Amino acid sequence: MLCIKNGTLHTPSGSQNDIINAKADLLIENGKITAIGTALSLPDDCEIFDAQGLHIYPGFIDAHSHMGLDGTAIGYEGKDYNELNDPITPHLRAQDGINPFDPSLKTAALAGVTCIGTGPGSSNPIGGTFIAMKTVGKRVDKMIVKAPVAMKCAFGENPKRCYKDHGISSRMTNAALIREALSKALLYQKKKEAAGDDVSKLPAYDMKSEALLPVLKKEIPLKAHAHQANDLFTALRIAKEFDVRITLEHVTEGHLIVDELAAENVPLAVGPTLGQASKFELQNKSWTTPGILAGAGCQVSIITDAPVIPQHYLALCAGLAKKAGMSSDDALKAITLNPAKHLGIADRVGSLEIGKDADLVITDGCPFTVETQVRAVYIDGQKVES
Repeated sequence: MLCIKNGTLHTPSGSQNDIINAKADLLIENGKITAIGTALSLPDDCEIFDAQGLHIYPGFIDAHSHMGLDGTAIGYEGKDYNELNDPITPHLRAQDGINPFDPSLKTAALAGVTCIGTGPGSSNPIGGTFIAMKTVGKRVDKMIVKAPVAMKCAFGENPKRCYKDHGISSRMTNAALIREALSKALLYQKKKEAAGDDVSKLPAYDMKSEALLPVLKKEIPLKAHAHQANDLFTALRIAKEFDVRITLEHVTEGHLIVDELAAENVPLAVGPTLGQASKFELQNKSWTTPGILAGAGCQVSIITDAPVIPQHYLALCAGLAKKAGMSSDDALKAITLNPAKHLGIADRVGSLEIGKDADLVITDGCPFTVETQVRAVYIDGQKVES
């Protein structure tokens, strides 16, 4: 049992316990927050962490990265985030490629990023499933919070560039391939349902169609890579055609169509914004985008797309969005509660609440500034050691 005493607790508004800027103690047992308050009754053998003068935040969460799949090695061998031999690969699963010993994961954890959504990149029109996982551990199976959380799909420049010599040279073709895969899966589903318990009538096993059934059943959303406004609308159009859930990822031109996105009411993951506009579809990249969207009532998560932006700079990205006009509360939500909702894991992480995982970041100031030092990080109630 652990008690973190005398710290100032910060949790995003909208959580059950609205304890923003409140001085209180946290009791942790078996990896969970079991009590929050002052003058808590503690057993004699309770470990104490005195957080006097320090600030306690929920563990930071990135809803969209490729950590553990990209690797830090130079050259081909370290890279596992894109399958470049087939444009349509819904049957690929992130956990089959993740390396828990990727040192970037430890660096992220020590910076307070305690949970990530990670999975295939954006080379493929359909790339495979994402998972939500903690950033410490030796075996990915034990690090997973939820799997799968989404089915990755991509629009715009990346599939065109990666498959320009192998069947995709236009946005129209890219969209058509996604429709084709979903249509095949829908027919496959209908045949399975018609067969019932009669195995002899089942359609021939199709691993790709089978992998898309959770999307068609609305168990997981499409996770749609789209920067440009027209690509965002194409992603939404396809989701409506097949009556499936969707989250929009990157949303670089979201500020140009904020009224439309607010009306759609789908989760938005914005970024990576740090860095130059390295391709045509990023020409309107702006730090004002997260704040404009959040101000219009959209559910906004700020993402690094790590390794595009190093994962440990997630809180800095929130600070840069705040500098560009995003409110402090919306910036905190964008790296805690909103990405937890985005990934479908808000029952476990994203805020400081009784019953949730004891994923905590303890700092000596506002985490959005470069001067602030992270004093301690806990994941599942265990201190992350350097």
